Amino acid sequence: MEIRDNERLAFHIGEVVRGSRKFENAATSVSRMILGRGVKKSTRAGQTTFEFGFFRGGRKHVVGWFDEINDLVNFVKDAAEGGSSQEMAFVLVGEPGNGKTFFVESLCSAYRQFIAQPENRRYTFEFVGLEELGRYGNIGVIQSQTFEDPLVLAMNLGVSKDQNKERLAKTGFEDHDIDRLYGDYRPLGACTEFIWNDILTHCDGDVERALGFVRIVPVPIAESLGTVTGKYSARDKITSSATDLLGEEDLSRLLNLKDTSNPYKYNIRRGAIARVAGGGIHFSDELFKNKKDLVQIYLQVIQNRTIELDGYRWPIDTLIIATSNNWEYNRFTGEREEAPIKDRCRICYVSHNTDYRLQQVLNRYAIGSEKKVTVTGEGLHEDPNLVYALSVAVTLTRLPHSDKLTPIEMMKLEAGETAGEKNVKTLAEIKGMLNANPDVTKRWGQKGIGHRGLGRVVQIMLAMPETHEGKCLFAKDCFEAAEREILDYIPDAVDREKFMKDLKVARKLYRGEIKTSIFNAYRDDPEAIRKDVIAYVNMIIGMDSDQLGPDKIWRYRDPQTGEMKAIKVEERFIDSVESRLGLSTRERKETFRTSIRKIYGQKVSTEPNYDFMDNEALVKAVTDVRLESDVAGAASLVGALANRANEENVRIYNRMIETMLNKLNYCRTCAQKTIEYFCEKTDED
Repeated sequence: MEIRDNERLAFHIGEVVRGSRKFENAATSVSRMILGRGVKKSTRAGQTTFEFGFFRGGRKHVVGWFDEINDLVNFVKDAAEGGSSQEMAFVLVGEPGNGKTFFVESLCSAYRQFIAQPENRRYTFEFVGLEELGRYGNIGVIQSQTFEDPLVLAMNLGVSKDQNKERLAKTGFEDHDIDRLYGDYRPLGACTEFIWNDILTHCDGDVERALGFVRIVPVPIAESLGTVTGKYSARDKITSSATDLLGEEDLSRLLNLKDTSNPYKYNIRRGAIARVAGGGIHFSDELFKNKKDLVQIYLQVIQNRTIELDGYRWPIDTLIIATSNNWEYNRFTGEREEAPIKDRCRICYVSHNTDYRLQQVLNRYAIGSEKKVTVTGEGLHEDPNLVYALSVAVTLTRLPHSDKLTPIEMMKLEAGETAGEKNVKTLAEIKGMLNANPDVTKRWGQKGIGHRGLGRVVQIMLAMPETHEGKCLFAKDCFEAAEREILDYIPDAVDREKFMKDLKVARKLYRGEIKTSIFNAYRDDPEAIRKDVIAYVNMIIGMDSDQLGPDKIWRYRDPQTGEMKAIKVEERFIDSVESRLGLSTRERKETFRTSIRKIYGQKVSTEPNYDFMDNEALVKAVTDVRLESDVAGAASLVGALANRANEENVRIYNRMIETMLNKLNYCRTCAQKTIEYFCEKTDED
């Protein structure tokens, strides 16, 4: 029996004293991991929120989830500080396909990487040389079944707690350090304590000699073995049993143990909880789908933080995170006798993502990062409008219909954009009213096409013959695919009707984008409309300036570049835009101008690149005015593009196609289809 010096308990304690190794509970480790990456304060949809950098790193990071992440961080932080959270589980409840499982698995993956770092590595101990005791048959080495920390053993070496504290004080710990250690004190597990007492008896009570049977080893970090982080998914009610969580009696051990009362006869690592009991994370997927006796086991594990088998107890240190879909949660809470388990859970209601800008990042996840090819092996192009079209299509289905805000106003306010004269306070009122509903399914963002549904929409598009024939994922096809998804996967007739109406609104938004894109192509400038919108804003700011001369030239400093620029205030252009906006009286025009100036003043200091392109009504008005002035209206441009019977129309068409190919990221297929769609009368306001 050879134990190297760096494997002895005294060496490990010395490393903890020096700070190169740590003794901390699971919640403290997770809290340190998250907060160590920094916190930023920001405002979203009119509400203050905190952005945790930990969740935003990596190629495929968590998108959105501002309130949910804040709830989790404060839950873990409270548990680390000894609050009531240390006796509770954190449960994410929401619709399928809104990212619950992805979020928890991302957290677990990051925690494994964090624990793998030398300064954060967790250690446990094992008893060696047990052949010398003559009571364990062919079993020579027994590792702590719950991966207990060596400091837990150090705090339980003798019967007297005072003697154990004195022994720790001699190793270099200060009194306040010892008090901190005992803040995380827990007794040894049943089998560990039984074996340790056997060793002490064999050594005539000599602790130092008994420690010669103890070897310190790192806790294995293996996702496939479920150590440090482990997942238990709800199983079929017939095949699942308590063994899956707690373990069971092991016949092979019984054949080796002389004393059948030895708790080591139970192989608790056969269960999922023991493998994460040494400062890990236990992930229970679909917690409330388990049968009642397993849920009762979770109640005991969550509340007491122990594994119990036939009266034997193994204290554990683990962070318990679970998920549940709305239907199972409602069914479970409807059974009043199950209230105690709900009382031991911190419930966090997860909505679908309702920010259409953030949804564009999720769309990239759904489409995939790999270059796609057709069934014939040729490259498959993506329409530059595809991500936007998918984003508005699915986001609008997740927003409720309200008398206070239109779907477009709600969508824009949720994304932090302007929505005319409507205020984010109105949006907050709608959210507050919905979230007060005891029925979870009727709360904010709880219905709509989820991420899995979005994935199916992309799959339907990929299965369309025209996609492969044209070698392009054409944006307009996503609406047809979304309709198929709604008809096939939305069982409720009321929801189906609502989602179909939302798709009509999304089509109109898409058409607005197309009109802007077509005009940019006509002007041979990818930012033609954007420049015209900014020009209108600068004109109405300049016309109110004391420095505006008789020549109507206003000089200003560009907030984006810091350079001095000059612009001529064209009152005819301003009046034309405002007429398109339906502003007929001087009072209404001045009110609108004041609101634009106010937005400019608020945005320019924090977002110097802000361009008012989120103001759909303004963009549409500017586009219509420029179309009228440049090509005698949209109808004339449609006529020129649709009727290519003369040389001039052919020249315009070909020039626009070239601009779309070379400057706007279209391919020939989606460029031609987009022009054809522009020439149609469908989806007009």
